[in-house]
Amino acid sequence: MPRASVDWVGRIGRRLALRDLHVFFTVVQLGSMAKAARQLNVTQPAVSKAIADLEHTLGVRILDRRPRGVEPTVYGRALLKRSAAAFDELRQSIRDIDFLADPTVGEVQIGCLGTLMEVLLQPVILSFSRQYPGVVVRVEDSTPALELAALRDRRLDFVVRRMSRSLADEPASEELDAELLFQDELVVVAGPHSRLASRRKIDLAELVSEPWILSEPRSWNYAEIASAFRTRDLGMPKLRLETLSTPLRLGLVAAGPYIATFPRSVLQLYADRYSLKALPIDYCFRPWPVAIVTLKNRTLSPVVARFIECTRQAARSIGGSFRRQAFDRPRGDVSQEQNR
Repeated sequence: MPRASVDWVGRIGRRLALRDLHVFFTVVQLGSMAKAARQLNVTQPAVSKAIADLEHTLGVRILDRRPRGVEPTVYGRALLKRSAAAFDELRQSIRDIDFLADPTVGEVQIGCLGTLMEVLLQPVILSFSRQYPGVVVRVEDSTPALELAALRDRRLDFVVRRMSRSLADEPASEELDAELLFQDELVVVAGPHSRLASRRKIDLAELVSEPWILSEPRSWNYAEIASAFRTRDLGMPKLRLETLSTPLRLGLVAAGPYIATFPRSVLQLYADRYSLKALPIDYCFRPWPVAIVTLKNRTLSPVVARFIECTRQAARSIGGSFRRQAFDRPRGDVSQEQNR
């Protein structure tokens, strides 16, 4: 038989306690009522009673008791998902009140990976902290595989990331919003000891036998290099080193005859320090979008919104410098680029 609908006012609105929900979250997180009791500094019978009260109020079992602990049932997972959003809205309301009472305080939680921390977030944090010295900024070294869970759990307000493809083509896109900040570019870079550094124009075919430092084959920049050489009916270039380490690639390109690929934003950051130069090759790579990713339908606090606005301003500056540099480099086969 279908389950009877629940009377919200009589059975839920008046009986569902936020404290019981908090106990439920803690039990699920730790997988044990005993561990939850210790963390909450209450007795285990008190934890058991809170769970029993929730199950009685909802009319369903929300936890399965197993020899090694507990885990949420299908009803428990539904409660966990929806209640997490409700608790997050409550937390955000407190943050809003704090910000309204004192606009110089608050907290911003960001996920970001690799060199974007230096390229984009470092100047933003310096500027933002001068305006709002009481705001705490927390930056987590995130990866695409971990960021969705962190956004879902509300552990991050937003993520700054490079996107290898349209968000609509990525897993879980229905849960996320992406705002384009700027289009980065992939460039081939040489150091002062490379014989190519002084050249004014280079054909892609000339780079086949050069000593390359490449990222792993699954990376976006490796795929772009492979596509470029394949488009020109050329074999893959000569590999000397394979690594994802930006510091290692920068150091070796600066000290030896190697060439490697970097986003133009990274080159802009390190060009003077390492005497690096983007080679003027006759090929235009596809743009590399950098975006802010947030959880759909989540209301962000005013202080987070202000930090995002500062990030937009910094991104416009970076993107504008790329457009100015575009007039000084070969444009390559424009028709080919439009068809990619």
